[in-house]
This record gives sequence, C-alpha cells and structure tokens, in this order.
Amino acid sequence: MKYILMMTGTKADFEWYAKWPKQDLQAHAEFMHAFNKELKDSGTFVAAEGLAFPNQAKIVRAGSDGQPITDGVFPESKEFLAGFWIVEVESPEQADRIAARASAAPGGKDRGNQPIEVRQVMSGPPEELL
Repeated sequence: MKYILMMTGTKADFEWYAKWPKQDLQAHAEFMHAFNKELKDSGTFVAAEGLAFPNQAKIVRAGSDGQPITDGVFPESKEFLAGFWIVEVESPEQADRIAARASAAPGGKDRGNQPIEVRQVMSGPPEELL
C-alpha cells in the first residue's frame, strides 16, 4: 500500500524557518537527504518533494469561460503543505513509523516534533462507495 506523508505549516512557520541560522538549515537539509536515502535503501521510497514558500501559493479555479481565476496569497492562519513523501509499505503501522522519523527532523530551537499527516494513496474510490 502507498501512503503520502505530508508536512504542513503556517505562513508564520515558513517565515520562522527562513530565519534559522545557517547551521540549523544545514542540519535539517542533511537529515532530509539522509532520511530520503534511508527510504530508498529500504525500498519504501516512491517520491518526495519540498514545496515553495506560501508567498508563491495560490488557488486556481475555472471561470465560467474556462479561464483560470486565481486566489492568493493567503492569511497567516491558513496551513500550507511544505513537502511530502510517498512511500510504499506493507502496513499502516510502517507508514506511521516512517512519519515519526520525519517528524523528528532537526532544525530551529523548538523543532523535533513536526506533525506529519499520514493518508493512504487510493487507486480508486473505497469499495463501500461502489
């Protein structure tokens, strides 16, 4: 089964991250590179990406003529997706263990307990809806 592990934060979190000392940023980046290598070596890695800061985020909808209508930049209270991993594992518990490891990423003064949302990647609608 595949799971997506999502790291989120608020606009304020992103602004705080941008102010980390270089040493903390390097430690965080090194952890993430090593973590991704560990996932690849274990055979569970499918994909991982970090995303641009929220000041580049927007929502796009189709207007009545099909042309894009955009909305953004968003208020600070809204959460943003910072990055994600997709892993292929044998159980939900294994996905949870991987998420806990990602949660422990080092960085700024109060880091090491970043919430990671874990959701199964579905190949179609749940059976009960068919």
